[in-house]
Amino acid sequence: MALRASLPMYDLFEARQWTDRFWSAVAVELRAEGISEAPDALERVPDHHDAWRPDGLLFSQSCGYPVATAFRGALRVVATPHYAAPGCEGLCYSSVIVVRESNRAADLGGLRDAVCAFNSRNSQSGYNALRSAVAPSARDGWFFAQTVETGAHAASIEAVRDGRADVCSVDCVTWALLGRYRPAALVGLRVLAFTEPMPGLPFVTAGDCAEAILDAIRRALQRTLARPDLAQTREALLIAGLSVTSVDAYEPLLEMERAAAASGYPELI
Repeated sequence: MALRASLPMYDLFEARQWTDRFWSAVAVELRAEGISEAPDALERVPDHHDAWRPDGLLFSQSCGYPVATAFRGALRVVATPHYAAPGCEGLCYSSVIVVRESNRAADLGGLRDAVCAFNSRNSQSGYNALRSAVAPSARDGWFFAQTVETGAHAASIEAVRDGRADVCSVDCVTWALLGRYRPAALVGLRVLAFTEPMPGLPFVTAGDCAEAILDAIRRALQRTLARPDLAQTREALLIAGLSVTSVDAYEPLLEMERAAAASGYPELI
C-alpha cells in the first residue's frame, strides 16, 4: 500500500510552494530514517477528513479538537508545531474573534444577538473556543441571534466582511497567513478579542502507527526544523519550533467543552 502525506490545515494556494518545499525536506529526512516509501508529493483532497483516512496514512496535520474527539484513536499525535503569529505562544494558539471595522462592539458582550459564522462544529478555533468565550455571557443557553456554518475559516471571514454575519472566530495562524498572502480578504475587518490559548494543530499519523515509526517521524521533523537551508521556508509558513506531544496534551480542549456545557451553554447559539 502506497503511503500518503498531507498538510491540509494551512494549505493556502498562495503559499503552496513553501508547503511543498517543507514536505520535500521532511520526506528526505524520513527516508534517512529508513521510511523509504515516504511520498514525494503531498496529497490534496477537497475534504481534509478524507486526508485522515487510515489506509496508508503516514503524515498529516489536524485540528486538535477532532483528534481528541471524533478521530481519537484513529489518528496518533506526532508533535505540535509552534507558530510565529500574534496569539501564539509556544505550542499554544488562540482564535481571533473578528468583526467588521464598523461594528461598535467594544468587547464580547457587545456581540449579543449578533449573527455568528463558524467553520465547523468539530473545530477548536472556530467553534469550541468561541463557545467557551461567550458562555459566561449567555442567558438561558442563548447568546447569538443566529449561527451560520460556512465550512471554512476563509468563508466565515467572507461572510462577516460581506455583512451576512457579524462575527466569526478564526485560528490566529490562518488569520496571519491570510494577512501575509491574501491581505484583500481582511480589508474592512478588525480583531475584537483573542480566545484562551490552547494546544495548536498537531502533526498526526495513523492511529495504528508502530512506536518505532512514530519515533522516526519525530526525529525527521526535528531535523527538518533545525536545517539552516530551510529557514526561509519555515518563516514563510510561520513555523517557529516543535514540541513532541500526545493526545493527552489536548485534554484542555475537552475541559473547555465541558465547562461551557456545565454553565448551561452546550451549543454555540
